[in-house]
Amino acid sequence: MIKLIVTDIDGTLVPDGANEVNPELFDLIVKLREKGIQFAAASGRQWRSIERLFAPIKEKIFYISDNGAYVGCRGRNLFLTPVDRQVVMDMVRDVRECPELDIMISGPDVVYMETKNQEFVDWMVDSYRFEVRQVEDLTKVEDSFIKVSVYKKHGIEQAASAIREKYQDRLKITISGDMWMDCMNQSVNKGAAIREIQESLEILPEETMAFGDQLNDLEMLGRAYYSYAIGNARPEIKKAARFQADTNVNDGVLKILKLLI
Repeated sequence: MIKLIVTDIDGTLVPDGANEVNPELFDLIVKLREKGIQFAAASGRQWRSIERLFAPIKEKIFYISDNGAYVGCRGRNLFLTPVDRQVVMDMVRDVRECPELDIMISGPDVVYMETKNQEFVDWMVDSYRFEVRQVEDLTKVEDSFIKVSVYKKHGIEQAASAIREKYQDRLKITISGDMWMDCMNQSVNKGAAIREIQESLEILPEETMAFGDQLNDLEMLGRAYYSYAIGNARPEIKKAARFQADTNVNDGVLKILKLLI
């Protein structure tokens, strides 16, 4: 019996940066809850962005945000894993030396940006619906940090390869699509976050279903027997998953979940 369903958001549930989901999903999650099935949204997004996306049922789901650095529900943080401040500051200075890259750092509740690219800032606010604070100097920000995100509109994997190589022994670094390189505490990934929920609720991987499309979903799929790659997923994800669903634009996740009702 399925007791826990976990899905990535961008590229899996919706197109990258979308600010709404198919409203059918809300009623479906309520029906799944009535059958004793928990639902979690697992994303590189900030928890506030996830909450806004799932506003009608925000108190009925778990949030796994910042690739697993934050786990919460009902507006409460359950598990939080910070990144060493000095490592964050070092990376900020290195990214500044690469004019083609932008960087933002995530506190538990706010993301901080010093970029002059206002189009990028507006996109984070209007599409992802992040809680953003623009600052003059990221190294002056006083907060705990849970994620560093390096951004390039296209080709992040190649553009940030030198930075990835420099920090791969100090951070958990994962590529999320063509635009993002996310950096967290080495213990952080979506799979570890799902394990926390599973152990808290006494749910087995054999009772878990998960959906993903990108490399930051690999560990998550490993925590679920019913692991699904979306039709538009990377080849590595299709190889790792046991099953395949339709593409995100064709509501692949929704189609599978309807079979459970």
